Amino acid sequence: MKTYSVLVVGMGKRGMHHALAFNANPRFKVTGICDIDTARLEAAAAKLGLPKTGTDAAALAKDIKPDVFCFCTMPHLRTNFIKAGIECGAKLIAFEKPVALTSKELFQIRDLIKQSGVKAVVSHQHRYGAHYRKTKEIIASGALGRVHTVYGTATGWMTHMLSHLIDYTCWFNNYAPAQWVMAQAAGKSKLADNHPSPDYIAGFVQFANGVRGIYECGAGAPDQPEIVKWWGKNRIGAQGTEGFAEVLTNGGWRAVTKSGGFQSGPGAMNYDLDMPPYIQDMANWLDDDQNVHPCAFEHACLGAEIMLALQRSAVQGGQIPLPLSTAEDEQAMLKSGLPDRPVLASCEQNLKEFGLPIPTR
Repeated sequence: MKTYSVLVVGMGKRGMHHALAFNANPRFKVTGICDIDTARLEAAAAKLGLPKTGTDAAALAKDIKPDVFCFCTMPHLRTNFIKAGIECGAKLIAFEKPVALTSKELFQIRDLIKQSGVKAVVSHQHRYGAHYRKTKEIIASGALGRVHTVYGTATGWMTHMLSHLIDYTCWFNNYAPAQWVMAQAAGKSKLADNHPSPDYIAGFVQFANGVRGIYECGAGAPDQPEIVKWWGKNRIGAQGTEGFAEVLTNGGWRAVTKSGGFQSGPGAMNYDLDMPPYIQDMANWLDDDQNVHPCAFEHACLGAEIMLALQRSAVQGGQIPLPLSTAEDEQAMLKSGLPDRPVLASCEQNLKEFGLPIPTR
């Protein structure tokens, strides 16, 4: 079968995860890597079989013409890399979440991908964890009765985590479209982060099939004290008329159903386990247009609009209808529209992670 060539842009932690996973799959070969840090680039090349290297992604892409253009960069770097992937003739573009920081950029990226016909994948790869798949299996089986609520909470801040929460709950809800959202947000310290976010955002989503989504992300989100790793304190699940099922990113899964009683099992996010099937599904989609990748760009766009609409509501107030009809700069809205009051945290560990004073006892 065909071996697909890959260019990976960004040789940080996530870029190396992708590059190593591509090379470990016999269907792919990393033929080029790019980073503006030449020392990091040389170190990565030695681990990847000495592919061609460069510091200019667009120029390198035009030179080697990869089948797959993969970039793992900070959230403010999206549009130019999408253009570079399209212009070099790549068959598939893979990139990190979130899709975009603003609806203005989201609409531009969406138009570029649609007009070019290129396949695109967004890295919501947590879903490949056995505990995520078990939770989805229980929900899809009908064991919860009529599902009426999906929910997600994470103590990590929005641009890191909310995209994940929304995507997996949309998966649990079979990607029913959203009709409107309403939200609140607090705290501006993380707007200066390389993943710019309000310190806390919480809101509701009404889906077209009647299911309600509830989300909390950041300093005010509830602690999951049974989870040690702070970035793994994420709870994502569904409630129905006859039970619930939920996954904890670093704490397994649990469910209660009318027929099965209480059930639970292990599981934790593990790149070594989650990345291989994520990469293999790219080969499957490249082989056959009918094998659409579970992390396809179209799914990620649904979640991106929800995430951006929540930000609009937090600043503008009231309900925001979906799909979005105007292109806006939600980052500018947050910077100018959020009050300067410090966020109130839900637990002591959140105080530490958000740089807030810890009370003396």
